[in-house]
Amino acid sequence: MSTRLNHLRNEKSPYLLQHVENPVNWYPWGEEAFRLARESDRPVFLSVGYATCHWCHVMAHESFEDEAVAEILNRTFVCIKVDREERPDVDDLYMAVCQAINGTGGWPLTVLMTPEAHPFFAATYLPKNSRPGVPGMLQLLPRIAELWRDSRDALLKDAQTLVNYLRETARNAPGEQVGEGEIQLAEAQLTDRFDDQYGGFGDHPKFPAPHNLLFLLHRYRRTGDEKLLAMVERTLLGMRLGGIYDQVGFGFHRYATDRQWLVQNKKKMLYDQAMLMMAYSETWQITGKSLFRQTVEEIGAYVQRELRHSRGGFFSGEDADSEGEEGKYYLWSSEELERILGPDRGPLFREIFNVDPAGNYLDEARRVKTGGNILHLTQMPEALARENNLAPQSFRELLENGLAQLLAARSRRIPPLKDDKILTDWNGLMIAAFAKAGRALGNADFINLAGDAAGFVLGELYGPEKGLLHRFREGEGKIPAFLDDYAFMIRGLLELHQATLTPSHFDAALALLRECLALFWDEDEGAFFLSSSQHDSLLVRRKVFYDGAIPSGNSMMMQNLLDIARLSGENSYELMAGRISACPGEALRQYPAGFAHLLNAAERTLSGSREVVLVGEWGNPGLKELREVLDRGHYPDTLVYWMDPAQNLSQYPPFMRAMKMLDGLPAAYLCRNFSCQNPVNSAAALEALLADDS
Repeated sequence: MSTRLNHLRNEKSPYLLQHVENPVNWYPWGEEAFRLARESDRPVFLSVGYATCHWCHVMAHESFEDEAVAEILNRTFVCIKVDREERPDVDDLYMAVCQAINGTGGWPLTVLMTPEAHPFFAATYLPKNSRPGVPGMLQLLPRIAELWRDSRDALLKDAQTLVNYLRETARNAPGEQVGEGEIQLAEAQLTDRFDDQYGGFGDHPKFPAPHNLLFLLHRYRRTGDEKLLAMVERTLLGMRLGGIYDQVGFGFHRYATDRQWLVQNKKKMLYDQAMLMMAYSETWQITGKSLFRQTVEEIGAYVQRELRHSRGGFFSGEDADSEGEEGKYYLWSSEELERILGPDRGPLFREIFNVDPAGNYLDEARRVKTGGNILHLTQMPEALARENNLAPQSFRELLENGLAQLLAARSRRIPPLKDDKILTDWNGLMIAAFAKAGRALGNADFINLAGDAAGFVLGELYGPEKGLLHRFREGEGKIPAFLDDYAFMIRGLLELHQATLTPSHFDAALALLRECLALFWDEDEGAFFLSSSQHDSLLVRRKVFYDGAIPSGNSMMMQNLLDIARLSGENSYELMAGRISACPGEALRQYPAGFAHLLNAAERTLSGSREVVLVGEWGNPGLKELREVLDRGHYPDTLVYWMDPAQNLSQYPPFMRAMKMLDGLPAAYLCRNFSCQNPVNSAAALEALLADDS
């Protein structure tokens, strides 16, 4: 039997705490573990995952809870467990190793390394016993121990090769700044991969990738190409009607395992809600289609109900597993629907949501139907109303009442784990999403939610002594912030500033930018490192440009620098943004579609800046009407300034100081690169001015 000496009990990460009772003698990442490895002359077994990761749970149950596996691990390795969401720098570094060795990556991530943290083996999920083409833990670990004892030089040689690779790929070879050619190629690459039938990109699995959709929306705004808007609409509609959307409790699951958006990977992540809320908000602004607005409102309702801390911050997500089964919480049987809704509405809801008595998807392991159903739609609500001879309003009320009953019934089930840590970077995205959605929908509650969350982060995770921190849980803020924390929090504050025109939000964003430049900016090659000198010293400091599930920190910082340059009048920030654009080099030129958010920012540098200055007293109804034009319209590259003519004009940028109200009414000035047209003082005139300038 293994001796239980687990060192994770004092950690706050829900993922690490899931492994507290393992017989494996886990250590958190840190000097203590590596010192033990050096002193005991043992290699390190590193396992990286996160709390809502299904296959992490599978590997834990199969291997890390198994006494035989634990005995080998404890005897021959020093074992380190890392939450990738707490330590994205560790995850990024060793995931690069896994991808270099295997061509792919994923979680759980398994890495074997020397006591100096030099990796020599990497894989993802490993079963307890070997399977065809996949080594098992019980076979692999003794073999590695034997090699460490008898053929260590070969392992050290492999490790040095990988370290050299990491150091070489961490160097940037900046080229030319991004131009129209790369932007057009990215558009063509996304178009080539687009699924005309179901929306989205590629076959399966199918990910939302909302930053790609935002890129296409902004290209549509600049080019007028209706095909681009149609691609976005088809994708957003397919996801909203499909099983990837929680039709009962709202919010999006992580991705779909099939082409049709039906079978979802059932965890829900805060960052997906944030990015998709932005994509649906902007599409609503362009199209005015009610389902897109409804989806924004429902995402907001889900986040507020399930992921909001009582004091304003947002939790990280919800797991896929409950009662030991993936997705059980979200499945419905035909009989259950009729029992809850009654014999009159039960059959109707079975028809509306495509419920099959045998079940409408296959169990992943056994490949058989189990009677469980993923509720999804195959038609628009308006068409369903017509089919059932119901007026649209009556049909909406019927749906809302029935879904409320189903939600109440589901709430009595054992729910999945809620990952209740609060991450600064993901909160920044959610703040930005609520602020943008609040503007687009005229929803003051959403803007207030954004403000409350910003207050929480700035109050609990920021201060003169501690700087910005990455994670909050159970009253504790900890871990120095990474680039993404600064980048996304600055984005949230800038969107909040645009939603409220409150100077304090911009001042906070500017203060964070200055800190970020001091901690992360590479003056030699340009762009930002992922980690700062405040973090543990890893083998290399890497820069990330590729957009994964969310935009990279460098992509977001490029957008931030451009906005702050315009809002502050400090041109040096725009020059820094240009240096970011040049840094990805050949990787971007070969596959620019993988850098969509960076390209969005780069295109703004090509088209020039556009500003609208509103002049008038804050409470004036005329000023409110002008603001509403800018809020409800889709003007993604337009920054809004507000000037109170009764205040000291020296506090405003020089180009604004001569601006006045027009005929005693609040006025709007449309400016290109700070060169301004004559003012207008009506909503209709401002709309016309913006349309003429598109």
